[in-house]
Amino acid sequence: MSKRDYYEVLGVERNASEPELKKAFRRLAMKYHPDRNPGDPTAAEKFKEAKEAYEILADAQKRALYDQYGHAAFENGAGGRGGAGFGDMGDIFGDIFGDIFGAGHGRQQRRGADLRYILELDLEEAVFGVEKQIEIPTQVNCQHCNGSGSADGKTSTCPTCRGHGRVRMQNGIFSIQQACPRCGGSGRVIEKPCTHCHGEGRLEETRTLAVKVPAGVDNGDRIRLSGQGEAGPSGSPAGDLYVEVHVREHPIFQRDGTDLYCEVPIRFSQAALGAQLPVPTLEGEIPIAIPPETQTGQTFRLRGRGVKSVRNGRPGDLICRVVVETPVRLTKQQRELLEQLEASFAADQASEHTPRAKNWVDGVKQFWSRVTS
Repeated sequence: MSKRDYYEVLGVERNASEPELKKAFRRLAMKYHPDRNPGDPTAAEKFKEAKEAYEILADAQKRALYDQYGHAAFENGAGGRGGAGFGDMGDIFGDIFGDIFGAGHGRQQRRGADLRYILELDLEEAVFGVEKQIEIPTQVNCQHCNGSGSADGKTSTCPTCRGHGRVRMQNGIFSIQQACPRCGGSGRVIEKPCTHCHGEGRLEETRTLAVKVPAGVDNGDRIRLSGQGEAGPSGSPAGDLYVEVHVREHPIFQRDGTDLYCEVPIRFSQAALGAQLPVPTLEGEIPIAIPPETQTGQTFRLRGRGVKSVRNGRPGDLICRVVVETPVRLTKQQRELLEQLEASFAADQASEHTPRAKNWVDGVKQFWSRVTS
């Protein structure tokens, strides 16, 4: 069977550009790849045909021969290798699918590692913002070789990757690219390593950095300091430092987003008669009016007394929850007064003064009547 025209195989015009050829082959390769079509010999043949067409047309010299002589240019070994089998597809697969496996063209620079630092803050520091000095153990560029790792500044072409910075690994029909393990992707090797950093280009050092914490940060928020991570090998770019905020527990306030919560303990006499009480906020005390007959659990919302949002600057609220406290260590006079108060609650009128207790007693009676019926 005669071979189909290579341009027809790829579905492109005869004046198609190299990017158009690559795009066409990528589409066909994804469609007919044997791994996507197990047990389908037709798909395998179409994949092989498309690969062969692209391999010829993507090479300017081979394409010129093909345009002039057609398939005859590559018969009997003339004009280079056409119609190579799957085992010879390393270069073409690297060019087409290199970006999928993270191996682009050109030499690669290994960026330095990112670092993470846990910054403990008090609630007030997180709410109002603060500047903190932190110490980071990290790797920095060696000053003796300016991060190159070379004592005399000289390097030579890596013999493993021949200066490309990449090597190909064959696994069955797949050929993927990865950074050269010897030069780390730089394409160069050091002939005379620096005696201070032993050719690494980096030294361990503890750095002191100033971190500006914006007002309103919360637990788990991260501050990114670009380029403040570990220095990259052989003078390549440094990574980033991520400062993660952890807010310590506060003895009075609990935070939920931009709102603050606190409990306000009051005496039962204040709850019964009403009172004017000072309530703490992060900016000082303010008075609130406790109305008569206030019950435990009742809340009072102080607008705008919470935390300003780190994103839009809008403040949250302070929610105060009243807790009626039972008095302890009573004096004899206080006990007598309480006994008189208790005696004043006639049995037939007690429910008028304790509505929640009456509802509870009625609920208990209904429960037992259902159980015993």
